[in-house]
Amino acid sequence: MALGVSLAAASVVQFAPAVACHAPAVCDLLSLRRRLPDAGTVALTFDDGPHAQGTAQVLALLATHEAKATFFLVGEQVRRLPALAREIADAGHAIGLHGDTHRCELRLTPRALRDDRARGLDTIHAATGVLPVIHRPPYGAASGPGIALARRARLETVLWSRWGRDWRAAASADTVVEDVTRKGSLGGDIVLLHDADHYAAPQSFRATVAALPRILARCAEQGLAAVTL
Repeated sequence: MALGVSLAAASVVQFAPAVACHAPAVCDLLSLRRRLPDAGTVALTFDDGPHAQGTAQVLALLATHEAKATFFLVGEQVRRLPALAREIADAGHAIGLHGDTHRCELRLTPRALRDDRARGLDTIHAATGVLPVIHRPPYGAASGPGIALARRARLETVLWSRWGRDWRAAASADTVVEDVTRKGSLGGDIVLLHDADHYAAPQSFRATVAALPRILARCAEQGLAAVTL
């Protein structure tokens, strides 16, 4: 019985954090950031890049609207497009780590996860000059060991309070805008979007690009400043 209890407890430690992105109470219990302290701001975040088309278009739109955002980059994509990764940093946007290979950390041993993150950090630093201090686990699926490793490495785990579900084949500009804005004011929210389709439905980034001006306009209407994490 004792062994069974121990195994059950270990499973909770390993897998319970994975639901934090869908369960605010779990997120708060684990002290994972999902919102901003200032209700007069909003943080738009973009995962999975850089992407030759999607990232470039998102950067252009952000510049037009004089807005700042945070990009959670994947090491293997940075190695393909280091100059574009540098462009993100040079434009004054924040950069976080989204893993080196976009593998779900629930499937990685602590050692493999540590090595994956280390390579991702080294890659991003070499390309951009920025050493990230924030990270978001791929798929938002944090693990107990992953959170512990991040804290030892002084990496803050950041999730989100709203998302555009823009990775889906069925996503359109209308659905992305609706998903992001339907709960009223975006004040204090961290919004999850994707500027790439490397790990999503092909061409799904186009829905994000088409939705972004309308999301930024809604933020402006609400008097919110789009800030970095």
